[in-house]
Amino acid sequence: MNQYHVKLRCIRRGASSTTLALLGLLRSRHRAPNSPAKTLPRRTALPLPVPASAPPSRAFPLRLSPPLSSPPSRVSIRRRLLRLRPRSAPHSPPIMSSSEVVIPNPESLEKKKGSMRNGGRSKLQVIADFDGTLTRYWYNGSRGQTSHGLLQQGNPEYDAKREALFEYYHPLEISPTIPIEEKTKLMEEWWEKTHGLLIEGGLTYDAIKKSVTEATISFRDGVVELFEFLEERDIPVLVFSAGLADIIEEVFRQKLHRSFKNIKVVSNRMVFDENGRLVAFKGKTIHVLNKNEHALDMAAPVHDKFGDLNGSNDDTTLVKKRTNVILLGDHIGDLGMSDGVNFENRIAVGFLNSNVEKSLKDYCNTFDVVYLNDASMWGVVELVSELCPLDD
Repeated sequence: MNQYHVKLRCIRRGASSTTLALLGLLRSRHRAPNSPAKTLPRRTALPLPVPASAPPSRAFPLRLSPPLSSPPSRVSIRRRLLRLRPRSAPHSPPIMSSSEVVIPNPESLEKKKGSMRNGGRSKLQVIADFDGTLTRYWYNGSRGQTSHGLLQQGNPEYDAKREALFEYYHPLEISPTIPIEEKTKLMEEWWEKTHGLLIEGGLTYDAIKKSVTEATISFRDGVVELFEFLEERDIPVLVFSAGLADIIEEVFRQKLHRSFKNIKVVSNRMVFDENGRLVAFKGKTIHVLNKNEHALDMAAPVHDKFGDLNGSNDDTTLVKKRTNVILLGDHIGDLGMSDGVNFENRIAVGFLNSNVEKSLKDYCNTFDVVYLNDASMWGVVELVSELCPLDD
């Protein structure tokens, strides 16, 4: 069997781009002496077809041996490919190029990673924003809906009023020029007005379920794999949102079709009467700039029972004892989500979805890692796999 047939079989079986690249290298060593060598521009990917069902691939550094005197056997090729297989990541994420991720201070990041690895998984927790962080910013070329924005009350008059509020306040929310103190007041104003319209317009829980079914909202690629990886290791995930907890939990049910015992939602919670009609909201309003772990009393698990390694029912105490934090957010204000934790180490990962040129400097001054232009979650999957390898 020649090199071409081995390569074709790999493509048909859903081989990764790393596998195919290695086969290309092996083939190039046995090119006829007079055949011209093909050169590719740096960072250019080989245009090889990969089945849609194949998991994303990750490139690993290749240590090339001297040219072989004879073509490698099938056993030799198989052994080389097995050595490239990652041991710790649940799925291999794609390469994040410099156009997708910015690491402002690599030395500081590596130091934090080392300290968190030494602390072990029992001290680790993940705190994540929902809208624009776990979910995609763009949906089929248009702005994806948020947990607030997807809601349709079934009352056109009040739907229009809430849309008008969005059109006015959203540009203020993402503006890089408004001081944080002024923006905080504007966000409080927006949320209070919106919640008032939901109550006044007679929102029902049936309308929530219907809205989620019809919504243009989806999770980033790699989110499910991230949750599965963390659940297997009993690492808690706090999902903070300035949206509505009842809607977020419905999004989990309808879009992921499964639950996770280690995930809790901290967000604005509704109170419904016996007829399923909204009558009030619980506690203090949570908006994009005031989310933090002081709001844990408003949380509820996205599962019947929250995963507790120590058999304790005090979820708040359990989380606060985990002093190594991975924080995921899409706003600078999202760093406040960890204010209630006396953390030893924190790696802050920011998703800069829009206004990249204007906001990149501020994000680099705030986050340890910045992903640009609605990037996937695979980089975070790689991060947690480094901190918590499978054999840990």
